[in-house]
Parts: sequence; structure tokens; C-alpha cells
Amino acid sequence: MSQSPADFDLHLDESASAEAVAQSAETDEKTPVQTATEVEVAVEVAATVPEPSAQAAVNKADQQRARASRLMQAVHEELEKALIGQTAVVEGALCTLIAAGHLLIEGVPGLGKTLLVRAIAQCFSGQFNRIQFTPDLMPSDITGHAVYDLHSEQFKLRKGPAFTNLLLADEINRAPAKTQAALLEVMQERSITLEGRSLPVPQPFMVLATQNPIEQEGTYPLPEAELDRFMVKLHIDYPQELEEQLLVRAVTRSAQADMLESTSLRTLLQPRDVLAIQKIASTLPVDDQVLNYAVSLVRMTRQWPGLSSGAGPRASIDLIRYGRAHALLLGQAFVTPDNIKSAALNVLRHRVHLSAELEIEGVDIEQVLQQLLQHVAVPRA
Repeated sequence: MSQSPADFDLHLDESASAEAVAQSAETDEKTPVQTATEVEVAVEVAATVPEPSAQAAVNKADQQRARASRLMQAVHEELEKALIGQTAVVEGALCTLIAAGHLLIEGVPGLGKTLLVRAIAQCFSGQFNRIQFTPDLMPSDITGHAVYDLHSEQFKLRKGPAFTNLLLADEINRAPAKTQAALLEVMQERSITLEGRSLPVPQPFMVLATQNPIEQEGTYPLPEAELDRFMVKLHIDYPQELEEQLLVRAVTRSAQADMLESTSLRTLLQPRDVLAIQKIASTLPVDDQVLNYAVSLVRMTRQWPGLSSGAGPRASIDLIRYGRAHALLLGQAFVTPDNIKSAALNVLRHRVHLSAELEIEGVDIEQVLQQLLQHVAVPRA
């Protein structure tokens, strides 16, 4: 049975450490005199055995990681109740949350982009705000502005909807570039400057933006600087036939005629839980070979034939962060090359650009990245 937020307390019972102290005291008795060879062997053996306090710390870290993994897996199961047939998309969204990144979701209308974000908000007890981006939306409608108070005869700051934990930027590419750029500061600095004052937003903070494909009319492509601030870009595709049958059956039984209900989902996450999970994920060990593999993938995008521009160093950082989150979600104790490889498409697809020749031929960016992944050698122990 999954844990509730109250059960998710990242601590370790101190009885284990008390027993370790008692055992240490018992071994403090007088021992026979040893030869020099015996002393050397004993020192070598002792160096390989962790101290009781160090072992207790390791056990505590393992228990915290296991609890965090179980909690996020429970959230994964809840989200799949609302978003049928999109397991990979749900996993990508949760990994982005664990990695403290921002998420861009792209897909044609009606595939559940907004439903996914609302479902995540339903499983999260923190603050949630939604902004519907339109061509006439102003930057101050997002960040806030100063309002003159007639009673006090002073200007007062009115914070915008960006001051929240989870921010849904719905159809972000419906607004012009100046409005889209209003999110640049808060996505990078976790703060907003109003009237010369830098105001922090609540933590944790995450932007979940949805957009329709650029080919549709009435859309504006996102600035490159803002695209790079999204850790992950996910594609929601059409469900399989059996999954679509389940979806239609579930929706037609719902009281809301044209959508699945997300209100029945359990609230499993509190803000402090998310912050604790993000901290645990950031401490998962990453071997130098795995880190070098991530950097090699990103650097290869800058010289790969068929790509007019590659990804920057932020992509290398995000590969490691996403890889750690993916490892934690799967219950692993460390990051493997497979975690990095599974993150590559989500982290890189919005940071590279096809050459004009491949665009004319109709080659997809996913195909090029798959070829790149096959070319770079995967480190194996």
C-alpha cells in the first residue's frame, strides 16, 4: 500500500545507532599482543569495514531513497488513472519534477496535455495556478504589477499567478515573444523582479507549459533562450487502439461528458516531500564514465552531420539531473548509462536543429538523435 504524505518522514530510527555504540563498547576490551604482521592485516581489514556511525548513515540514506522511490511510484500509478495510455509521458513529467526542472509538453489538441498537469496538481497539495496564454496577454498579467491604493495613497505590489509552486502555462505559443519572455527570469532565478525588488517564488517551483505544434495557425515559436530553460520537452502522441478504447469507455462513463475526472486522485505529495525527494535525487552517485558519456552525447550534437546547431552545456547538466531522477524513480542506488540514454531524447529534442537539407527531405529530429545515440559508445563496467 502506498504511503501518505504523513508517512513519508525522511528519518531513521536511532535504535540501530544505539546498538552500534554498545557493540563498539564491548570490543574495547584488552586483546592479546599481536605480531607486526597480524597488526598490518588487522589494519587493512579494519580499513575496509565501515565504522558503525558511517554504516548507520549509509543505511539511513538507503532507507530515505527507498521511501522516496516508493512515494513517486505511487504518484505514477495515480497519474496513469487520469492519463490512459501515456506511460512514457507520465514518467517524463515525474522525472522532471524530481530533477527540479521545467517541462514543455507538445501535442495536437485533445490528447491530454492539460489533463496531465491538472492530475499532477491534484496529487500535490501545494499551490497551483493556471495561465491561459492568448495573443493579448501582457507580461504583467504573469508576473504582477504595482497598483495605486487610493486609501493609503501609495503603490502596492500585486503579485501575479507566477507566484506559485506549480504553474501551468497553457498553450504558451499562443502569446507573442514579449509575453513568453516574462517567464525567463522566474524559470532561471526562481524569483521575479517587481518595481526594483527581487521577490522569491514559493519552493518547489515548476513551470509546466503546453503548446500545439508550430504548423498550426495562430502560434508563435518560443525564443531559443526560453526553450533552453525547459529541461524536458515531451511529445504526446495518439494512443494505441486498445488504449483509446479504454479512454473512450472511461470518459463516456464520466459525469463530465468530454473529459476524465482528476478529482478522484489521491493527494500524495506535500511541498516538503518534493523538496526532500529532489535533495535525495541530487545526491545519487554518478560515475565519471557515466558523466563523460552524457557530455559526449551533447558534444556530438555540435558536430553531427545533419544538425545545423547543437546543444549547449546546460543540456549536459540536465542529462545528469534527469538521469538521477530516472534512477530514483526506478529505485536504483546509482545512475547507469541506460538512465542517461533514456533521458537523451527528452532533454535534447528541443535544443538541436535540423539542417535545411534534412528538413526538405522530411527527416524527423527523433531519427537523427537515435542515430547519434547508436554512434556514441556506451560505457560498460
